[in-house]
Amino acid sequence: MVTVIIPTLNEAENIVSVIRFAQADTLVSEVIVVDDKSTDNTVSLAKNAGAKVITSTKLGKGASMKDGVLCAQNNIVLFLDGDIDPYPHFTIPLLVQPIVDYEVDFVKSSFNRNAGRVTELVAKPLLSIFFPELMRFSQPLSGMIAGKKALFEQIDFRDDYGVDIGILIDMHLMHVRMKEVEIGYIENKSKPWHALGKMSKEVAQTIILKAARSKNAHYNLEELSVMNEIRSQMEFALTEY
Repeated sequence: MVTVIIPTLNEAENIVSVIRFAQADTLVSEVIVVDDKSTDNTVSLAKNAGAKVITSTKLGKGASMKDGVLCAQNNIVLFLDGDIDPYPHFTIPLLVQPIVDYEVDFVKSSFNRNAGRVTELVAKPLLSIFFPELMRFSQPLSGMIAGKKALFEQIDFRDDYGVDIGILIDMHLMHVRMKEVEIGYIENKSKPWHALGKMSKEVAQTIILKAARSKNAHYNLEELSVMNEIRSQMEFALTEY
């Protein structure tokens, strides 16, 4: 069986729909909402909808994800975003079935929408240099993922926008069997430009730090300095657009 973990921060508008969507799937036996100290009624709505609700021990999505993993009772965990409604009907089985069938141990979603600006301007250019093997993932920043609990317990959850790309890179460095699946169309809210600048910086920092710390890293300080400059230029281009 599967545990669905939903990190939240002021998601009162859609949290009940997301919980009910997870509960309706026969593969799911546990739904955990990890709240990041919401100031709206997310917590009460989630409890009334039948989810197990815990408060994150530390601010940040990464901390919420880690807390959810530690509390999960099942060997397979799936992360859903709390601000999406509706999800494509077969989202959960598409993400989970390859793990249930022992095909892979980690699954990342892609969905039918134009790739985000941070993905195209920051993540993919840096991945093409530092982790070219991950270029096969069309949406490396997607937050809808599933995997074995034991693997998530071993990785480093960053507390900023770099958390999702960090998970993908960690799984890659651990030589985990993984794949990307198309789950359908999602209406995803676009972030304001000021948030994109912050997001691009944190995503770039994560990729570069993971590369520098990896056992197989062969980049010298001069090369890393050049990439930091490229990252800065990317951030500037995003914020000034």
